[in-house]
Amino acid sequence: MPTAMPDADIQAALAQVPGWSFLAPEPCLARDWQFADFVQAFGFVTQVALLAQAMDHHPDWSQSYNRVSMRLRSHDAGGVTQRDFDLAQRINAL
Repeated sequence: MPTAMPDADIQAALAQVPGWSFLAPEPCLARDWQFADFVQAFGFVTQVALLAQAMDHHPDWSQSYNRVSMRLRSHDAGGVTQRDFDLAQRINAL
């Protein structure tokens, strides 16, 4: 079982994932995107779905027309783990 990272370690690790922020009290990593249109946003979400499924680590997200909001949290650890940062890095690479 993964272990939740302390807040200080999370703050230090945020430099690895530009655009992401740490939200409390959930706690989670969070990022929002805005695309040109619905199709681009949906295409992005589809790419993330395939990536997340391959990692067996699934983000919470919402899409509204051209906007996507994503939250990463390791529910089994009760917080943010290195696994969340790994997924955030892979999402950023898309």
